Amino acid sequence: MKTLRDVKIGDTAKVVKLHGEGAVKRRIMDMGITRHIDVYVRKVAPLGDPIEVTVRGYELSIRKEDAAMIEVE
Repeated sequence: MKTLRDVKIGDTAKVVKLHGEGAVKRRIMDMGITRHIDVYVRKVAPLGDPIEVTVRGYELSIRKEDAAMIEVE
């Protein structure tokens, strides 16, 4: 299983499934990350956390912990 955490800088991935439960999953969905959406990885902070992505035309920073819950292809 490949997650958003594994995607390299400059690559685009399509969201397949959101793992996690309750408030965490709801928060990820509220940020605009849902199934079948393309996510472009713009940059990663020097220590690897957070990850900056572009989703639905806007930029978003996601913690590595949350990015590991987003399955991509």
